[in-house]
Amino acid sequence: LTKACLDGGIRYRGLTQEQIRSVQILPVDYEIEYICRGSRVIVGPKVQKCLPNGTWTDMNQLSRCCNINTSKLYIGALFPMSGGWPGGQACLPAAQMALDLVNNRTDILPDYELELIHYDSMCDPGEATKLLYDLLYTEPIKIVLMPGCSSVSTLVAEAARMWNLIVFSYGSSSPALSNRQRFPTFFRTHPSATLHNPTRVRLFQKWGWTKIATIQQTTEVFTSTLDDLEERVKEAGIEISVRQSFLTDPAVAVKNLKRQDARIIVGLFYETEARKVFCEVFKEKLYGKKYVWFLIGWYADNWFKIKDPAINCTVENMTEAVEGHVTTEIVMLNPETVRGASNLTSQEFLAQLMSRLGGKNPEETGGFQEAPLAYDAVWALALALNKTVAPLRAKGWTLEDFNYNNKEITAEIYRALNTSSFEGVSGHVVFDAQGSRMAWTLIEQLQGGSYKKIGYYDSTKGNLSWYGNDKWIGLGPPADQTKVIEEFRYLSQKLFVSVSVFAGLGILLGIVCLSFNIYNSSIRYIQNSQPYLNNMTAVGCVLALAAVFPLGIDGLHVHRSQFPVVCQFRLWLLGLGFSLAYGSMFTKIWWVHTVFTKKDEKKEKRKHLEPWKLYATVAVLLAIDVLSLLIWQIVDPLHITVEKFTKEAPKEDLDVLIQPLLEHCSSEKMNTWLGVVYGYKGLLLLLGIFLAYETKSISTEKINDHRAVGMAIYNVAVSLTAGYFYICSTKRPHSVIRRLITRGEWQSEQQDTLKTGSSNNNDEEKSRQLERENRELQKIIQEKEERVTELRNQLAERQALRSRRRPSVQNQNSVSSSRAEPPSYSPTTDKQSLPASFSNSSNLYQDEGKLSRNNCHNSRLPLLYK
Repeated sequence: LTKACLDGGIRYRGLTQEQIRSVQILPVDYEIEYICRGSRVIVGPKVQKCLPNGTWTDMNQLSRCCNINTSKLYIGALFPMSGGWPGGQACLPAAQMALDLVNNRTDILPDYELELIHYDSMCDPGEATKLLYDLLYTEPIKIVLMPGCSSVSTLVAEAARMWNLIVFSYGSSSPALSNRQRFPTFFRTHPSATLHNPTRVRLFQKWGWTKIATIQQTTEVFTSTLDDLEERVKEAGIEISVRQSFLTDPAVAVKNLKRQDARIIVGLFYETEARKVFCEVFKEKLYGKKYVWFLIGWYADNWFKIKDPAINCTVENMTEAVEGHVTTEIVMLNPETVRGASNLTSQEFLAQLMSRLGGKNPEETGGFQEAPLAYDAVWALALALNKTVAPLRAKGWTLEDFNYNNKEITAEIYRALNTSSFEGVSGHVVFDAQGSRMAWTLIEQLQGGSYKKIGYYDSTKGNLSWYGNDKWIGLGPPADQTKVIEEFRYLSQKLFVSVSVFAGLGILLGIVCLSFNIYNSSIRYIQNSQPYLNNMTAVGCVLALAAVFPLGIDGLHVHRSQFPVVCQFRLWLLGLGFSLAYGSMFTKIWWVHTVFTKKDEKKEKRKHLEPWKLYATVAVLLAIDVLSLLIWQIVDPLHITVEKFTKEAPKEDLDVLIQPLLEHCSSEKMNTWLGVVYGYKGLLLLLGIFLAYETKSISTEKINDHRAVGMAIYNVAVSLTAGYFYICSTKRPHSVIRRLITRGEWQSEQQDTLKTGSSNNNDEEKSRQLERENRELQKIIQEKEERVTELRNQLAERQALRSRRRPSVQNQNSVSSSRAEPPSYSPTTDKQSLPASFSNSSNLYQDEGKLSRNNCHNSRLPLLYK
């Protein structure tokens, strides 16, 4: 056993110096005595006895030599014992434990004793303002300020530079505090909240998500964190599709997430608001196998089981809603068994902290996870102050000479903190250029009501250590949105074969008729029917029926590069087939009408009409078609177009939708070309109907089949008209096509109608829900506008009253009063006047007479609130 003390040592009773050097084993009941030199006294056991088991008495108490005349250095601390983050419940005992160890160490600040003066800030900036005033304007002088949560640290750090004070936080994570220009004297052992964002982005990439949503509480720490996340996900090619925020009530924000189909949701809010959010999440069913929530990891482990009067959800409801969410948390406890500056391992620290907490449940103790950070903050501060002793002594200064005007001592403390590097119970403690702590990130997932570690992430090296024990409610990580599977629909092969068979029979019949007509062309009866025109009709019908084959050919049979050729075949076969078949019939009926509806003298001249004129008429009609089709093909050729239909849900319970796609022929100005062709042929069809009607009672031997031709023209007109009106009456032209495209098997019209009706019902239900929410929002906006109008009227009345009182107030002499100075503070702005923005604000400040009675003055306000 060997122990050494500063300015002291151990006396071995009954042994000389030579014997002490040679003796290795001391006898049982042997006693050693601690002695000090000079004016120092023993603190702790003065005598220790060797025990039979090989140990010494009072091993758990440290003996040290202390100076009777030690000076005290005071630390002003704000520990939130309640509020949004009650971190002081565990952080305060941890800080006091560190102070006791530091004060018991003779190698750290031997001539000084650190003392903590602390208040409960309730994590409220308003309350912290009052407490900060008390700390600064009440004896004794504080050498350092230690705030807790981010909102309080922002206020304290911005005001502290006016008093040349170092601010050292143990629980602030706001990214805004990394601004050195705004907070020049700020340090923290808690890493910035932006340290979570690289981890989140890495997890998004690991699970293949490219679309996320966010919901945040409207405070600076979460707003700045979300801004940083937005920049990082943009660089990674990830989209934030929905961004919601709330002040106190998250109900509307959660509803918006549900309505906009948010799946991967990052939540940024304090613990109390987290319970409100997930109560609404349970009501909106925004949880389960389709959703993943990313939360902050510094909540208490059972935060969702704590009874909260602000919500109306049971513990079972909350447990069900939060299952499976992922948290990212800064590594706040050293996972390795290493003894650092305090000579404690992380596990020994936890054991001593639990002893100080008196057996409280860590899950119900606020700030238990951040307690190592508070412990290391005190140690970092003590080591930095100890490092400044020698440089200050060289300049003729001591730490007890510090006051709120001494910038040299503040600069030395700043330099010492900026170069700090030691092993703490939270890991290696080192600060970056902005005074923020660098650390690893722990990734946890709530599995079965308890948090499980699933990995670590080192953002400095981009290294992800993954355990592979992540657990999901479904088969795996959910999709970031409803997955849409594109599926090409092709013509039913059964239908195609059936129609092709009928078309083939029609073509065969046309060839038979053509052959019969040619073979019997010498018969008088056949000759009187104009057989060449009949041949043209047969050829036209064969061409039109042949168009069935290219019309049935789609992407299932040919490559996309060959599809435009198929489109041209469709167009030319149908166009030429119609012109030959209908044109020959139209020529016959036109010739009969021309001959037999004129005057008698003209009839005689036209009874002997040459056949070539009939053929020329058909050629003209055919030429018009050929010319129009050529212009169409050259100017705006047909190409393949993919058309999307209404998405369909599969029969299986999957988070996917099927997007039916159909390939068809189209051009840039398809409607214009179709309008020209349909208009021309429609007029020709109407004229044919008129001519057939006019000649229905005429009988002639030259064209003995003109009545049958008229009937054929009627059939063509009726068929085309019925088809047109049938398509228009459905109000959905594509529904006709949809009945013809299947995934390989025929769908009946009844099945298609049921599907369409179901889709319509879903759309109508969503529309009604949106209308209801819109009416609710309009009502809320109207109420807010009425409230704003009322407040504006009250403000106008107060301003009018103030303007009447101002002349009398300006005539009064200002009352001078003594102001309360902070200890050892010599301000240079005592005689400066109040800024113009405060000079007439009687609604904000009382008159000087009232301020004088409270020992306050307006000139002190800019310093405190700057």
